[in-house]
Amino acid sequence: MFSDWKRRRTRARVKPGDGHALQRYRWWQPFSRSLLHLDLREDDGSTHRWSVDVRLWGDRNGEMRADLFRDGRHHATSRTPARFPVPGGDIEVVLSSFGLRRCHYVDATTGLARQLTPDAASAEGRRARLQRRSPGLSTAIGAGSVVILLVALVLGLPQLAETITSIPPVAERVGEFTSPIDLPGWFNTGLVVAAALASTERALRLRYHWLLDGGGFDEQE
Repeated sequence: MFSDWKRRRTRARVKPGDGHALQRYRWWQPFSRSLLHLDLREDDGSTHRWSVDVRLWGDRNGEMRADLFRDGRHHATSRTPARFPVPGGDIEVVLSSFGLRRCHYVDATTGLARQLTPDAASAEGRRARLQRRSPGLSTAIGAGSVVILLVALVLGLPQLAETITSIPPVAERVGEFTSPIDLPGWFNTGLVVAAALASTERALRLRYHWLLDGGGFDEQE
């Protein structure tokens, strides 16, 4: 996910924390906040909990940031995409248009990555609990999300191409394209809403594909 120069660039954005306490996850925050945890054993044999807290609507200045906590105390902060040095490796945090795209610990020795564990009270945690309790239902929901996004892609691309080629400068260069698909406005609106919900469901599982889930807000590493 991160080349060498991007790794240096993202690490340079990391600033020291101020030591404030990690706030408890509240019931009204499922779509505005992501909170995940990782327990790491350090060289002295002690185990510490590292937590990544992301406010999905941005901070007070509208900037997308990730905050890192160690044993419940603010350890570091960075604009996203972020890469936090921690014992034995790094924690990578990347956002998409609909939530978390990546929140993984990458081992410095092996290069292997593992996803952090969502807080039980978070939307990601509740989705993970559904996966454990009802794997069949969870799989069906996940498959349904993919189907919705594929349908939206197939139906939406020709209409988008028609809209773009109707712009005079574009039409002069490439000609106008007439979409073979002509859907009523209410159907298109419903399709957009369904696709947004499907991508949000995938973000709760930290699933991402550039074609299905890509958007104008998606971050580039």
